[in-house]
Amino acid sequence: RAMVFVLSEAGKPIYSRYGNEEALSSTMGVMMALVSFIQSGDNAIRSIYSDDRKLVFVQQGPLVLVSVSRTLQSEQQLRQELLYVYYQILSMLTQVSITRIFERKKNYDLRRLLAGSEKILDRLLNLVESDPGFLLGAVRCLPLPASQRDALGALLQKAITPNLVFSILVAQSQLVTAVQERAVIEECRLEPTDLHLLLNLIGASSAFQAGEIWTPICLPRFNPDGYFYAYISYLDAECTVCLVLLSTDKESFYAVSDCKKRVEEAMRTQGSLQVLSGGLQSPSYSVGQVGVPGYPGELPPAAPVHQRQLSSSPSPELEGPYCSEEEQQRLFDLYHYLHSRIHSTSRPLRLIYHVAEKETLLAWVTSKFELYTCFSPLVTKAGAINVLTKLLRWIKKEEDRLFIRYPPKYSTTPNPGKGTKGGRPDGAENGFFAGL
Repeated sequence: RAMVFVLSEAGKPIYSRYGNEEALSSTMGVMMALVSFIQSGDNAIRSIYSDDRKLVFVQQGPLVLVSVSRTLQSEQQLRQELLYVYYQILSMLTQVSITRIFERKKNYDLRRLLAGSEKILDRLLNLVESDPGFLLGAVRCLPLPASQRDALGALLQKAITPNLVFSILVAQSQLVTAVQERAVIEECRLEPTDLHLLLNLIGASSAFQAGEIWTPICLPRFNPDGYFYAYISYLDAECTVCLVLLSTDKESFYAVSDCKKRVEEAMRTQGSLQVLSGGLQSPSYSVGQVGVPGYPGELPPAAPVHQRQLSSSPSPELEGPYCSEEEQQRLFDLYHYLHSRIHSTSRPLRLIYHVAEKETLLAWVTSKFELYTCFSPLVTKAGAINVLTKLLRWIKKEEDRLFIRYPPKYSTTPNPGKGTKGGRPDGAENGFFAGL
């Protein structure tokens, strides 16, 4: 997989995906020397290509992020991967805090504030390279009958308190529903990137399974300079169903905790917890359910994206020859290749029929969906398109179960703004690192 480095403009190591930062400090020093040399000519270094690898550079304020890769990922995809790392760091510290720190002391060692965060960043990079939601810019949704999803959304709509901005229900690491304050939706929607970062933060730490957690969290695509105050609590003993409530008021822990109690009680009364924790609900769907045999795996389309709709995506179970981790990664590398061809900045495409050594793949992008499919190696182009037509017909029939099409809304008083302003530069409130 790709090597990833994060360092400051002064060349101070902050993070490395593999190996110790101190041991790699000389390597990071060479990278920073390249950045500085190019900057001296009023230019910015973007990438370096050699025979078997590529280096991609991203500078965000006082931080420099570098990826060294031999994979099929394009420069654009590697740049997006580095931005995810940057956003995850912002989710813990905020942009304004990092800028203020390095304005005061250019050679500051940011690892003091990020101590214990390596596990979070490691897990994020693994997800970016293996979870189709990151590739599609969409959030994985738990397949659920529309009536059940609507009922759960209604519960969250009723369990509110002033300054509560987002109520998010997650099960089996997949999104069940997300309810937003009405005034916030008019201003800005909840981005899939922010949900990815939030869910990764929760999944990377066992500390969130200990009980009720109240911690500042930044959603960088929503507002990179401010904290929300997140109430995080699992609702079942197996720690598969998690409720996340985001408030702009750091003093509202007890009011938000009361909202959780109301949600939990109503869900137990309805029997929803048993369904979401896996007793009655499959985490995904199989190819056989679609009724179009002949292809071993596929990435389903992202839902149409617009201002009042979450970009969401279900994901099927991988079958056939893709049971091992090695084969799954090989297939996903092929999807990365197709994605880079489809979204090429110089020559974007709408349809690709690609015959590989062990399988045939087809990628198709329209204004309404983005679809990547994998077939057995002998399928013809006409046969693949015929299967896709049936698949899209099935998805249309099941879309209310597979997608979150329109997130529910509620209103509280007073109306919240775009997160809290002026994040703390010392990171002292991020107490969840202690349990990583």
